[in-house]
Amino acid sequence: MFDLELLRTFVCVVDAGGFTKGGERVNRTQSTVSQQIRKLEEQLGRPLLLRQRAGKQIYLTEDGERLIGYARRLVQLAAEAHSVVCAGAEAGLVKLGVPEDFDVQQLMTLLSGFARQHAEVRLDTVNGLSVDLHARLEAKDIDLALVKRDVGQEQGAHPILARWPEALCWVAGREMKTIDDLVPLAVFGQGCIYRNRIIHALESAGRPWRIAFSSQSLSGIQAAVSANLGISLIPASAVLPSHRLLQDEEGFFPVPPSELALISASRLMPEVQHKVVTYLATHLDQLKSIKKATTAISDSDLSSTTLN
Repeated sequence: MFDLELLRTFVCVVDAGGFTKGGERVNRTQSTVSQQIRKLEEQLGRPLLLRQRAGKQIYLTEDGERLIGYARRLVQLAAEAHSVVCAGAEAGLVKLGVPEDFDVQQLMTLLSGFARQHAEVRLDTVNGLSVDLHARLEAKDIDLALVKRDVGQEQGAHPILARWPEALCWVAGREMKTIDDLVPLAVFGQGCIYRNRIIHALESAGRPWRIAFSSQSLSGIQAAVSANLGISLIPASAVLPSHRLLQDEEGFFPVPPSELALISASRLMPEVQHKVVTYLATHLDQLKSIKKATTAISDSDLSSTTLN
């Protein structure tokens, strides 16, 4: 009979690519993880991993390759059984973390669509900055999270299940024809990736700035820009007809895209969470495509009135 704890450690070590990172996922020291893998190998009477000390890399043996698929399924099934038996009425509940700056209309479309397809699942959402959502995942307060991050950023402790690039645009209100030497900003709260990007860009360009408006919501930032309270850096999909795009000639140069990523505390998820992941991966792609097409039309309209 297989020891599920040993199988779980085996899966985590393989997914993490090493004993140290695998140990972090199961809250065990490297030496304890090594002992558990050795014990599993002794039970089977054959090696499962090849260790290369110089590069600290591990590779599956042929027996390890045969076992890993079964190990994932056994651990997954055990997680589902535990969730159903122990959670009771909560077995159909999934808690999803959503960024403060996520498009509300987009969120409502996603929630209503998921509810129609999966009436048996209760999907609760929690809002917060991406850094806060990471902490909530770590504390098991939520199951999944959509977070904003830099493209190419290291994965960290939470597996990335899907990701979508986000082009960023400098925007101002249509009535703000000139930008003061002291650039007024409409920004999200501290810790937001967009706030960090806009301040870093202006500091790098040597342009003085001031915070003219701050909000935790995307709709608040959009409204502030429309009212000419300040300029901002927002996703291209969030640009409104009441905004104008700022150009290179005005000293606002393109910045690298960010990305929206769907992450979880572990790849070993119960079936109910897999339903949410599958739905979001499919329908966010569709929404992004629709938004991209809409934004392209809006950009062509904006370009004719951008500069005087």
